[in-house]
Amino acid sequence: MELTGAQILLKMIKSEGIDTIFGYPGGAVIDIYDALAKETGLRHILVRHEQGAVHAADGYARANKSVGVALVTSGPGATNTVTGIASAHSDSIPLVVFTGQVPTALIGNDAFQEVDIVGITRPCTKHNYLVKSVDKLASTIKEAFHLARSGRPGPVLIDLPKDIVATKIKFEEPSVISLRSYKPNYKPNKKQMNKVVELIQKAERPVIFAGGGAILSRASKEVTQLAKLADIPVTGSLMGLGAFPGSHRLWLGMLGMHGTYRANMSVGHCDLMIAVGVRFDDRVTGNIEKFAPGAQIVQIDIDPTSIHKNIEVQCPIVGDCKAALKGILQLMKDKDPNSFKSNRGPWLDQINEWKNNTPLKYEQGDEIIKPQFVIEKLYELTKGEAIITTEVGQNQMWAAQYYHFDAPNHFITSGGLGVMGFGLPAAIGAKAACPDKLVVDVAGDGSIQMNIQELMTAIESKIDVKIVILNNQFLGMVRQWQELFYDKVYSSTNMEAAPDFVKLAQAYGATGLKCTDPGKVEATLSQGLNTPGTVVMEFCVDKEESVYPMVPAGGAITDMLLV
Repeated sequence: MELTGAQILLKMIKSEGIDTIFGYPGGAVIDIYDALAKETGLRHILVRHEQGAVHAADGYARANKSVGVALVTSGPGATNTVTGIASAHSDSIPLVVFTGQVPTALIGNDAFQEVDIVGITRPCTKHNYLVKSVDKLASTIKEAFHLARSGRPGPVLIDLPKDIVATKIKFEEPSVISLRSYKPNYKPNKKQMNKVVELIQKAERPVIFAGGGAILSRASKEVTQLAKLADIPVTGSLMGLGAFPGSHRLWLGMLGMHGTYRANMSVGHCDLMIAVGVRFDDRVTGNIEKFAPGAQIVQIDIDPTSIHKNIEVQCPIVGDCKAALKGILQLMKDKDPNSFKSNRGPWLDQINEWKNNTPLKYEQGDEIIKPQFVIEKLYELTKGEAIITTEVGQNQMWAAQYYHFDAPNHFITSGGLGVMGFGLPAAIGAKAACPDKLVVDVAGDGSIQMNIQELMTAIESKIDVKIVILNNQFLGMVRQWQELFYDKVYSSTNMEAAPDFVKLAQAYGATGLKCTDPGKVEATLSQGLNTPGTVVMEFCVDKEESVYPMVPAGGAITDMLLV
């Protein structure tokens, strides 16, 4: 059977179980789009900017526990994907991004819309390819998907010269991929797992620290089992929210710069930390010299380069998080169950004291809406079952603090790179993956405008997403830093010059709602969540409300500003 490169591309994407592509056409990929128009079983969602395509593919991958796919043209189409690729790379999200390229004979000639996208993205992809022969196309695609989803997941880019996708060859299904130089170690060391069991038995003040790797490895069930079996409190990174039920008595809340008081204090005073799928980012650790100073640290990670990278650990385990936790739980079955939690009472009492004396708090009056109040009401109305995406900044932190995630893959945010403009396209991707789920983007008035053109994507594609804008007329997180550390010199953070978001929503064909009264927050949310189609809900909130607790840069995580 003879097929063009374009037809082979689509056939291979379908063979990987992918049903949705996010993309934007152009001259270099016109043959692919011609083939796509005649292809069945593949949905193409036309975005309004290539950055939006990659963020949407990212949201799709996280919500669907799959690989996200984006397709763009050469030159500016390719360069517009870089922010999305870098974000996915930081958060270890499996993507395959296809970029168009000028014909092979013109590469290096500074042809129209030619860029070296392979060179540009080398630092922010797990791997990338320039396909130089149509004979290699199918095997390259199969290899790319294998790389994207295996080991520590990440984005892979395939650059496709125009002549390669137009050429016809006899198609043969590629064989099973086996890369001699790429063999991720999934199997954890049993000796090290035995050591963890012994450490748990000896510990008086243990803590489990769950990160994004716990979710990516689908180890949430095992994290929960271990916590319950040994009565160990659990904290999480921003990326780890949902790895352990947020409503459980052992949940400490998020750790780090804007973590809860009890989470930060628990890590500061623990004698054992079991870190599952975390890389000890600086936003989590604060001053590394003062991070968990009295603790024996266990670090479980599929990526050996993450071990000891930022924090020295006493018990490293290289392997799949789920497999490691399963092995630890199996070893614990042979022991007296009381030996794992008989001495836990004083530690849990101390944590409850921190929780009761220094909870997350704000004061909601009768006149000005507090942003935390909006998130709490959103949580109550959705019963914690919505998929929440966020932009980046204060809106992201309030969502992390006040929306309680009981299940994994329900909190989708740009953690490592912190991309403003991530939330709306990510919500579109998540909704495309999970059409029966309620998907809400929590946004700020600054960040929503970074990719607000994707409202048209949602409307045209009939993807029903809800957007909650916390409008404080500032770039809020930068303003907070200016307030605390720059004598309230609010340089270039005032956002009073802004569009009418209700009219803007209506111009795109969405429903727009606005709320300025605290007494109408719940009614506005209820109306917006229950209105069919895409809805933009703008809440005019306190202009100078800040996110607390807060750990100043360079401080220990136990040195928190509380008001």
